Amino acid sequence: MKPEEQKDSKSPKALKLLLIAIVVISVAYFSITKIIHSTTYEGTDNAQIETNSVPVISRVPGYISEFSLRDYQDVKQGQLLAVIDQSEYKLAVEQAEADLLAAKADLANAASLLPTISSDKNVASAGISLDEVGMQQAKRDLARDESLYKEGSITLRQLERSQSAYQTALKLVASSKSKLQSVSRQTGSANAQIEHAKAAIAAREVALQKAKLNLSYTRIIAPTSGKIGKSNLKKGQYVQGSQQLFSIVNNDQYWITANFKETQIEHMRIGMPAEIVVDGFPDTKITGKITDFSDATGAKFALLPADNATGNFVKVTQRVPVIIAIDNFKQLQGILKAGLSAEVDVKVK
Repeated sequence: MKPEEQKDSKSPKALKLLLIAIVVISVAYFSITKIIHSTTYEGTDNAQIETNSVPVISRVPGYISEFSLRDYQDVKQGQLLAVIDQSEYKLAVEQAEADLLAAKADLANAASLLPTISSDKNVASAGISLDEVGMQQAKRDLARDESLYKEGSITLRQLERSQSAYQTALKLVASSKSKLQSVSRQTGSANAQIEHAKAAIAAREVALQKAKLNLSYTRIIAPTSGKIGKSNLKKGQYVQGSQQLFSIVNNDQYWITANFKETQIEHMRIGMPAEIVVDGFPDTKITGKITDFSDATGAKFALLPADNATGNFVKVTQRVPVIIAIDNFKQLQGILKAGLSAEVDVKVK
């Protein structure tokens, strides 16, 4: 065989060996990298981006009279979002104001009785004094006539007149005292009416405040800034009290809730760095750090948590929610969306 032919036959073998070496080296490199990564990081693909979502709730029932927002529209805190028809609530305020005025009139009427009752009481007291003076005079006259009758100086008829006058004076004193007691009872009744009127005024004031509060609830104001979600609200639609109309997603803060297996959290600590890959933007480098751990596994928050006391228990690896703050999240607001799936690797060594 010629040297040129031998050289040509060796070239494919050398190329083949080179390719095999490259593959072996590549596999070894990635294997070693994977092993180093697995011993240095704890990772999970069970993670989501979270943010604050504030529900907008109707505090009072009624028909929507004003609403012009679009789905996913930006809103500012304090912005007017919708208005519920105010007609009934304005009438309720007017009725409460009228009731309050009536209660104040009742108080004024009850208070106006006190001067008259006081005057009647003074008159009754003066009448008692005069009647007692007359009774004492009649008593002295009766005593004198009784002595004169015993001496035979006056007749029986004259004595009987004195006795009758004394009895009349006694009855007049009793009548005057009865009138004074009646007037005193009127004073107590008037004071009771005044207290009742004051209580009615307090109740009417509370009713007025409640009516005004309900009227204010007809203006639905944005509790925070952000974007509204999907809304099926239309003008003229009837809404119930405490009905959720839509939600406002507050984009001022984002974080990651990563659900790690219970066997992965042994070496995790607050403050450890994390590398985050969002499924929708895999080429964007995102970093963060652990800020908190849940005090319970995700299964404990389930609507129907598993009952491990039953006889058909099967051990399942539990997941523990871990909160991860995103570094410089404001620079990533264009891609961060609540609910997006993510993969998280926490550096534990």
